[in-house]
Amino acid sequence: MRLTSFTDYGLRALMRLASDPGRLFTTEEIAREFSISRNHLTKVVRKLALAGVIATQKGARGGFRLARPAGEITLGEIVRRLESHQALVECFRADGGACVLTPGCRFKARLGAAREAFLRELDRSTLAECAWRPPVKDPRPPVGSAQPPVGSPRPIKSPRPLRSRRPRG
Repeated sequence: MRLTSFTDYGLRALMRLASDPGRLFTTEEIAREFSISRNHLTKVVRKLALAGVIATQKGARGGFRLARPAGEITLGEIVRRLESHQALVECFRADGGACVLTPGCRFKARLGAAREAFLRELDRSTLAECAWRPPVKDPRPPVGSAQPPVGSPRPIKSPRPLRSRRPRG
């Protein structure tokens, strides 16, 4: 199965929220952190808020956070909510699509079973298990760097011995 970018962005944002559940995040912050479209992410956040997965707070100090504990939210639930408007194939559309094979198709049931197996597998994992944590930046300089770490004392240079100059001649 292939997930839409809409679902991909939603999963990324939720995994980030799960890493710091009490904190409010902004769409700008998450879009920048994951290099994704802020406008697209705004639509995802709106849908997740309407579904009760995230809680939003308006205002200057506003943002969004998980509405429930990350351990209670499965990946399958999220994919179902965000992919609900996407038919796996044409014949899965609400109107049945226009596939000429539909009346005698024996493939549709197999695709449906595969989709359900995929979602059941995702139901076995929670956001808490998949929380994304940003990498911690190491304050030490790279190996071989000539600069000492920030805040460390500079090495004391020993004085050079004085050299006597010989007259040129």
